[in-house]
Amino acid sequence: MPSTTELAERLARRVSDRGASVAVAESLTSGTIASALGASEGSSEWFRGGVIAYAPEVKFDVLGVEPGPVVTREAAETMAHGVAKLCGADLGLAVTGVGGPAREGDIEPGTVFIAAVYDGTVVSQQRRFPGGMDRVLEATVGAALELGLRALDN
Repeated sequence: MPSTTELAERLARRVSDRGASVAVAESLTSGTIASALGASEGSSEWFRGGVIAYAPEVKFDVLGVEPGPVVTREAAETMAHGVAKLCGADLGLAVTGVGGPAREGDIEPGTVFIAAVYDGTVVSQQRRFPGGMDRVLEATVGAALELGLRALDN
């Protein structure tokens, strides 16, 4: 599997080639995706910014997620739409999940929802990553960048 840096650079090239822009909404990853994108070549031209929406109220009040469970496919999709609109970006990426070590309600640690919206089309997925918090976060960042690439190709 390519490294986070390699995936971020691929996304950077693809977005730059299209003249598009990117914004991220992160819960579980707490800004790690934004950091990877911001460190990529030419990011000042295409990276619009992001929202660290760790608290449910931020998801509700800033990104437009309906009050209720926030570790869902619907929440991730709404977060992606919300951050794209808020930041004026063409591609919105969002992640929400449970990193562990404990369950959150009935949701197992390592369960994440990732969404990308580009050109009016939403792609999303539920993933379950094994391991401790560090491994779950690393896998989530990679999966989010890969989903962003897939959204651009659709």
